[in-house]
Amino acid sequence: MQKLDFPIVDSHIHQWDPYNTPHAAALAVKLLGKHPYLLDKMVRFVQPQHLLDTVGLTTHVTAPYLPEDYKQDTGHYLVDQIVHVEANWHDNKGKGVVGETRFIESLDFNERTVGLGGIVGTADPCDSNFKKILKMHKQASPHFRGIRRIAAVHEDPKIHAWTKEPHLYTNKKFMKGFEALAQMNLSFDAWVYSDQIRDVTALARAFPETSIVLDHFGTPVGAFGAVGSHTGLTQTARDNIIFRWKDDIAELASCPNVYTKMSGLFMPVLGHQFHKENRLASKDEVFDCALPLITHALKSFGQYRVMFASNFPMDSVSTTLVNIIDAFSDAVAAYNPEALADVFRHNARQFYRL
Repeated sequence: MQKLDFPIVDSHIHQWDPYNTPHAAALAVKLLGKHPYLLDKMVRFVQPQHLLDTVGLTTHVTAPYLPEDYKQDTGHYLVDQIVHVEANWHDNKGKGVVGETRFIESLDFNERTVGLGGIVGTADPCDSNFKKILKMHKQASPHFRGIRRIAAVHEDPKIHAWTKEPHLYTNKKFMKGFEALAQMNLSFDAWVYSDQIRDVTALARAFPETSIVLDHFGTPVGAFGAVGSHTGLTQTARDNIIFRWKDDIAELASCPNVYTKMSGLFMPVLGHQFHKENRLASKDEVFDCALPLITHALKSFGQYRVMFASNFPMDSVSTTLVNIIDAFSDAVAAYNPEALADVFRHNARQFYRL
């Protein structure tokens, strides 16, 4: 555990309140929120198995996650700013996505909880109103910094697809709309599975003036265990996932406009089984899993283009936020102790203009 003698910037958290927003799960939580066992049963009945396998458990998704909840998760660590990243807002068509930006701006960020540094909303570059939607986001909050449009699709049909287009970032209509981001000085959060990282590289090379950050190191699905119908079944298969991931990360890092987030490494879709064992990974287990990935990302991107992010509450299914900060800071220090302030603070402030 490193002594971080500076306030941390967490560049990727999600917040929601199904009790007080027109959330997709609002009716279920209002009816069964006081009966978590029944609520879990209902969610598992109505949601597809591949989505349930991705999130692992349901309790952290159906419960509100607000600034005071995040503050409690930080333990003894001082986090002075967070970046909220879009969290599948219920009204995800057209102009409806701006509602999430308004909701986040209305939350109680203060000295007792945490400061709001930035908001990454969502919008569809394929939408004919894309530029107008971006302007609406900016009008809704002075903290709006850019968008994320998820493109994560896996060739394994039992792994949840977050969009219908397997190569969204290289779609001609998407790329045409994407031009507006650089014109409006906005950034782009890219989330793909690891076998799609080359699509992010192609996008970054096509738009060298647009600041892009690869979320969650590109999520090497199945790197730590079997998932889906046939992914990560053997140690050889898992080794090959990491071999390809390393090559593609190194190639992506050759694009100077791309950063990456040290985050999301404990989502069940990577093959972790801690939630099935009814326990949380220890700090040492987090360190052992994450060290090779963090080391390679730092060697590829350098200390100035990797930023810490918790991905909470999504990674809370596998471990605690304190364990993540403890282990990740040890991994960064093993690479270079002088990189700690850059990775845990300065890089996110620079990228998101906080």
